[in-house]
Amino acid sequence: MTATSSNERRLFCFGLGYTACRLAERLIGEGWRVAGTTRDREKVSALQSLGIDVHVVGEGGQEPSLTEALHGTSQVLVSVPPDDQGDPVVRYHGADIAKLENLHWLGYLSSTAVYGDHGGAWVDETTPPSPSGETGRRRLGAETSWLDLRRTSRVPVHIFRLAGIYGPGRSALDRVRAGTARRIVKPGHVLSRIHVDDIVGVLMASMARPRAGAIYNLCDDRPASGAEVTTLAAELLDAAPPPEISYDAAEISPEARRFFADHRRVRNELIKSEFGVSLRYPDYEVGLRAITAEAGG
Repeated sequence: MTATSSNERRLFCFGLGYTACRLAERLIGEGWRVAGTTRDREKVSALQSLGIDVHVVGEGGQEPSLTEALHGTSQVLVSVPPDDQGDPVVRYHGADIAKLENLHWLGYLSSTAVYGDHGGAWVDETTPPSPSGETGRRRLGAETSWLDLRRTSRVPVHIFRLAGIYGPGRSALDRVRAGTARRIVKPGHVLSRIHVDDIVGVLMASMARPRAGAIYNLCDDRPASGAEVTTLAAELLDAAPPPEISYDAAEISPEARRFFADHRRVRNELIKSEFGVSLRYPDYEVGLRAITAEAGG
């Protein structure tokens, strides 16, 4: 094995998706070494152009060569979603991760779906999870698997429950431009969101001040309905907003029905008090206006 400095900052991302790549770009710019996995061979060149050491894995996520690739890793980010058998990263590579001598931090990106439906009431990290759908149940099972690995192998696990993620290239603005935006109205229904760059800021703050076993909600300060967000996106693009459609009359998938069935507001005080972070995008309006400005209108 190649000798690795104990002071070298090396992040390994299981799942080089939207959030992981945004974090990787930030850290590479600060002198970190970043590696990670993808199942999409067509993305390899683009990921490598960012300076990431890319490892292609099979459909299930198992790849024996990752044992060597993980050597010297100081931080691990896991954004691979669980499957019907549980968390594939724990299943295939939990033992490899537990053997890492220089591991200071592991972050698992979960979802606020673990809280289930609270009739619009506020939830925080002390609220007992009560998922109402398959997505939330799988996420809660994955959280449990990672926390079990912490208890049995002292892996420094941190759980981040993410609200709806948006940012450049992935927002209501893009849906309005593409003509796929819809304004489905269910009176009183709101959800929480988080800009991808605020996720990156919290993850970096946690890496700097790890607290193994901690669970954090990542969301902004202003839950809002999807219709509100779409209306603003259309306004910012000088486009006509799509017509309002009543939830009861809308033709939507069973998955979307389950999404609308859950109604909660998510608190974020813990990330502020523990890390002293100030959200760059405290609500969707600030976030969408910034994305529009960055894109030149």
